[in-house]
Amino acid sequence: MPADFSPLWISLKTAFLATFFTFFLGISTAYWMLIYRGKAKSLIEGIFVAPLILPPTVVGFLLLLFFGRNGPVGKLVEPLNLSIVFTWYGAAIAAIVVSFPLMYKTALGTFEQIDPKLLQVARTLGASEWVGFWRVTFPLGLPGILAGTTLAFARALGEFGATLMLAGNIPGQTQTITMAIYFAVESGAMDEAWFWSVVIMVTSLSGIIGVNFWQELRQKRRKGKSKYKARNTVNECVLINPVHLSHTHTGLIVDIEKKLPGFDLQVCFATDNQTLGLLGGSGAGKSMILRCIAGIETPTKGQIILNGRVLFDSQRGINLPSRDRRVGLLVQNYALFPHMSVAQNIAFGLPKQLSKLAIQQEIESQLIVMQLEGLGDRYPHQLSGGQQQRVALARALASQPEALLLDEPFSALDTHLRSQLEQQMIGILREYQGISLFVTHNMEEAYRVCPNLLVMEQGREVHHGSRYEVFQHPNTVSVAQLTGCKNVSRASSQASQIVEAIDWDCHLRVREPIPDSLAIYIGIRAHQISFTDNPERENTFPCWLVRSSETPHRMTLFLKLHSPPNNSQDYHLQAEVFKEKWMAIRDKPLPWYVCLESMRLMVMEG
Repeated sequence: MPADFSPLWISLKTAFLATFFTFFLGISTAYWMLIYRGKAKSLIEGIFVAPLILPPTVVGFLLLLFFGRNGPVGKLVEPLNLSIVFTWYGAAIAAIVVSFPLMYKTALGTFEQIDPKLLQVARTLGASEWVGFWRVTFPLGLPGILAGTTLAFARALGEFGATLMLAGNIPGQTQTITMAIYFAVESGAMDEAWFWSVVIMVTSLSGIIGVNFWQELRQKRRKGKSKYKARNTVNECVLINPVHLSHTHTGLIVDIEKKLPGFDLQVCFATDNQTLGLLGGSGAGKSMILRCIAGIETPTKGQIILNGRVLFDSQRGINLPSRDRRVGLLVQNYALFPHMSVAQNIAFGLPKQLSKLAIQQEIESQLIVMQLEGLGDRYPHQLSGGQQQRVALARALASQPEALLLDEPFSALDTHLRSQLEQQMIGILREYQGISLFVTHNMEEAYRVCPNLLVMEQGREVHHGSRYEVFQHPNTVSVAQLTGCKNVSRASSQASQIVEAIDWDCHLRVREPIPDSLAIYIGIRAHQISFTDNPERENTFPCWLVRSSETPHRMTLFLKLHSPPNNSQDYHLQAEVFKEKWMAIRDKPLPWYVCLESMRLMVMEG
């Protein structure tokens, strides 16, 4: 047993002081590096983690140069009759420097694992960067932060080399436990060395074990709260009466360009309070438009105006932050805050000046409207997919946005629940008094939900109009294919309203005017092809069945015109028929006769 216990108190106060500083420095630096996108990021990262990889004596030598009498800090404090070298403060500084990288890297790794969409949604709900960090990032990263704090404390407690270089080994002043162990071994006092070794191991391991125990207990409590079973049932997905908003709306104008490596978005459109669907394949730029409107992405140039308020204008230097745009965003995975209850999620975007009673009334109102009564105390992981979607929608509507942006809200749901919630969404959007944009790549979903459509392809608008116009009169081949047309042929004009379908090897009479274009095409949708027993009808041709493909309710028939096929890929048209029709024609002898009615044919430009 040592006669002097000062190394214990010096080590503890040094470690606690170092942990206090590294806690705030490490977290703030990690969060800054998370959002920093400058070119010097790799260099800064290397400087921050250098004490973790450099030999402790090298770190101590550099600290000695920096804080010594002739160093920049030493000269700065010399007029104050202060000295850092060979003092307890020097030991604390050395402990801070060597423990900082552990806190920083652990916190950064924790923050990087948090879904960035959570913060993006928080900003659209009016949260500042500080509020978003304090209410979303910090609570979700708390387990990792505590782990980093424990590691930083253990590292500060066990620091030796840098401390010896900067603070020295002065018994009762700068001698820490690690130095007491080293010099006890040097003098042959093995019992004292053993004692201090056991003390430092117990102290360090106690903190680590305590944090692990807390995390396990936290997980058990969370599982204990998960006694409710999430249900994907029809009963929970009834059509509701949506929230009515009291704003006066004049429309949304978007005229922007966003340049990215390998992608260039250029779009210009305006819409009023009718739901506008953004339809297109993956990578067409649909979600990017929503992100630019919400302020998550900054366009390269252009302007965005919502109800007369300029959200973005590159020429005038205006770029409102997300929190000030009054835009509600519903993303694919809903981005509910997992550490908050349903009620807390809904209340997140409510004005802070509201009284507790007003907030509670708004929450209850949203729960009733969204058919979520009794679920206010549950957490997102205790809800079904449909319930999560409705909570996210309630959260967005509770903040009373002037525009509601829906980014493929049904993509995470199964087919049956998707159909039920789609009807619910139609009712919400019909009654919603604001502007709504609905992103989807599903043409049938777009047709059912959206009165108006903006068709996108490779970052460009290719058609903008009512759903009837877009589906019945697509202006180009790409629009026809994006809206599900499976039969398209190159065409050439032969006479007034007569075209030759080159790929189908036939002449057809059309009712639409033939465009004055160098490249024209003709198309017909698979479900609009009909079969007839009268070979004399207009636009009727003999056909042979090449093969068929079955779905639960329909049959897709691959047909060859004029002559029997040579192989399974030798076909001209795809026709879709209900199985009742298929049962009626499948046993008829070939050739059948197929009619391409002129009123169903679509003439398009290339």
